[in-house]
Amino acid sequence: MVHASLRHFLAGIAACSALSFSSLSQAQQQQDFSKVEIKTNKLADNFFTLDGQGGTISVLSGTDGVLLIDAQFAPLTDKIVAAVKVVSPKPIRFLVNTHVHGDHTGGNENFAKLGATIFGRDQLRWRLAHPSPGANGNTPAPAVPIALPLVSYDGPVTLHVNGEEVRLIPLRNAHTDGDTLVQFVSLDIIAAGDAYRSVGYPYADLNNGGSVKGLIDALGTIIGLAGPGTKIVPGHGSVVDRAAVVAHRDLLLAVRDKVAALAAQGKSLEETIAAKPTAEFDARVPQAAQSAERFVKLLYTEIKAGR
Repeated sequence: MVHASLRHFLAGIAACSALSFSSLSQAQQQQDFSKVEIKTNKLADNFFTLDGQGGTISVLSGTDGVLLIDAQFAPLTDKIVAAVKVVSPKPIRFLVNTHVHGDHTGGNENFAKLGATIFGRDQLRWRLAHPSPGANGNTPAPAVPIALPLVSYDGPVTLHVNGEEVRLIPLRNAHTDGDTLVQFVSLDIIAAGDAYRSVGYPYADLNNGGSVKGLIDALGTIIGLAGPGTKIVPGHGSVVDRAAVVAHRDLLLAVRDKVAALAAQGKSLEETIAAKPTAEFDARVPQAAQSAERFVKLLYTEIKAGR
C-alpha cells in the first residue's frame, strides 16, 4: 500500500556525464554478461543484497512477495531471479529504482513482464522516456513504456511490505535529479543508491540533474537517518556504517575547498587537476585512480559556475 564557462566547463560537464544513462547500451555492447556471477550477502533474516554487474540490489523477502531495490542490466535478469529464488519462493512483486542510470534500471522491462510494479521518482520516469545524450554525443533510445515506473512520486512515500515500513525518500539533485533513498525502518537498513558509493570519489551526473550541493545534502540526510548500528547499502561497494558516510561527506567538503582555492587563484581546469587536490585521500579511497580526475572536474565545473 502506498501513502502518498567556457570550454573548460563544457569539457568538465562532458566528462562528468560519462556514467549517464548511455552506460546501459555501452555496457551491453562491451561486456560478456555470461561470465557475471550474482553474489548474495545476508544482512538480516529477510534482507539480502545481490552484487553482479552494476548497482547493488537490495532484496526484502516475505509473505507479501519480494521487493527489489534496483535491477542492474537486462542480460542479468535471469541470474538475478535465480539468486532471489534461493532466498525466497515468493514472486518479485515490487521494484524501486534509486536513479535513472542503466546499471540500476536496465532490467526494468524484464521485471515488469514478470509482474513487478516499478516505483521511481517523477524525474526518473521522464528521463527514462527522454534520455539525455551521452558523453559520446549519442542519445540512447527511450525506454519502452512497460519499463517506466508505474508508480511515480516527488515526495516521500511509505510502502508497507512484509511487515516492514519501507520509506522512499527523495534526494534533490544529488547523484541525479531523480534519486531515491530507501529506508527499512525496523531493520535499520538504508539503501542509498549512487548518492553514496563506498568505492571511488563522489560523483554527480550534471547531465542528468545532479549537483555537488545536492550530494552534500544527500549525504547529510543519510547521516541524519542513520544510527551507530545502521547498515548502509551503497550503490556500489561494500555495506558500511554511519561513520563511513560521515568520512565520505567530510572528504567531499575538504576536496571542494581545495579546488575552490585553486579556482580563486585563477588556475585553469588542467592546472587544478595537475595540483592533485585529492592526493592526501587517494590511499584510502578504493578506485581512487579511476575517479579522482573526474571528481576534480566536477568540483571545478560547479565552482566556476557559481553553484
